Amino acid sequence: MLAITEITPWHYAGFVLVILFFLALDLGVFHREARVVRFKEALGWTAVWFTLSMCFSGIVYHMRGKEEALQYVTGYIIELSLSMDNVFVIALIFAYFRVPLQYQHRVLFWGIIGALLMRGVMIGVGAALIKTFAWMLYVFGAFLVFTGIKMMFGDDDGVEPEKNPVIRLARKLYPVSKEFDGQKFITTLDGKKMLTPLALVLLMVETTDLIFAVDSIPAIFAITDRPFIVFTSNVFAILGLRSLYFVLADAIGMFRYLKVGLSIVLVFIGVKMLVDPHANPEPAWYQKDIPTNLSLIIIAGIILLSVILSMVASRSEKGKDAKEDEKKDDGAGKS
Repeated sequence: MLAITEITPWHYAGFVLVILFFLALDLGVFHREARVVRFKEALGWTAVWFTLSMCFSGIVYHMRGKEEALQYVTGYIIELSLSMDNVFVIALIFAYFRVPLQYQHRVLFWGIIGALLMRGVMIGVGAALIKTFAWMLYVFGAFLVFTGIKMMFGDDDGVEPEKNPVIRLARKLYPVSKEFDGQKFITTLDGKKMLTPLALVLLMVETTDLIFAVDSIPAIFAITDRPFIVFTSNVFAILGLRSLYFVLADAIGMFRYLKVGLSIVLVFIGVKMLVDPHANPEPAWYQKDIPTNLSLIIIAGIILLSVILSMVASRSEKGKDAKEDEKKDDGAGKS
């Protein structure tokens, strides 16, 4: 049996330093100049980040054992799945502001830096709340059930920057230029410092991630209350978000049932939190612990099924459109 390694601040510091090294390599070497990220490159980076995240699960297994390694993988799958919905919202933001393709990576890079900082704070606060008030798991569970149902039946209002309080505040405090200035967030016009539209895009991306984090971070606490597992799985999922965006952004229509799958996942996780005995040490007839490996299978199965159904529906729709075009061509030929 492997000896359990106690997690210390040095483990957090070492992990953060490694992540900062990769980020510096990304921005300083691979993407020093603004350029368009092609599909094959994005797919390759997606594979790299996924491989690194799975290799880290081996480190967790060596340090903390099989159960926490499973918790890490399950948390990673949850965060990555919920990030897919975030990808589509970011695509709408870029389309709304008409952000040139070559500047999108820079926005995502700094957006992810901000997301890591915000999520680190939220995870710390969440872990402290659960440690102090175990019943907070019930609150998180009820919130996730409510959010899942709302996601399933709610309407998508799209991107509305004029309703975003952060964007409105930024426009009140600082002048905003009408045109982009390359990949700069701040420009100078007539000797006056101004925000560029790219800065507003970055603020939109940050606030969007904050909204998604309110759902995703309580979700992973249903799997584990270990802050190190929650933090590292979040970080790897967020780091893969940039490349995942460039892989999926042009295929939004192919994932029409993904939102339904994600909503079911949120409801399942919420119910798990409500019936999990770890929320209350006192025995109760309604409490039933759902094993981590079973949770992983159920969550991965729901996401995979929603993706498969989406692709089948998309292919069927394309087939119908092709047949209708053929009928139109035949009718035009006969006339």
